[in-house]
Amino acid sequence: PFLVELKAGKKYAWCSCGHSRSQPFCDGAHKKAAPGLSPLRFTPEEDARAWLCGCKRTRSPPYCDGTHREAAVQGAQVST
Repeated sequence: PFLVELKAGKKYAWCSCGHSRSQPFCDGAHKKAAPGLSPLRFTPEEDARAWLCGCKRTRSPPYCDGTHREAAVQGAQVST
């Protein structure tokens, strides 16, 4: 996961495809690498430090829920 400082009222786009070079935020890479996906747009209601998901398997996007610790994620093949 990525620890980030979020600002109340600011619009963010969380990368849902995993191809962004600006993780955990979207840089538009999905347009070529994963055209069927789009970022999750969200606006926090208050300033906060938050852990945003990096494995893209969270059940509470964009926030990390610990899914990265599960066997299915830990044993997943990483593409090159």
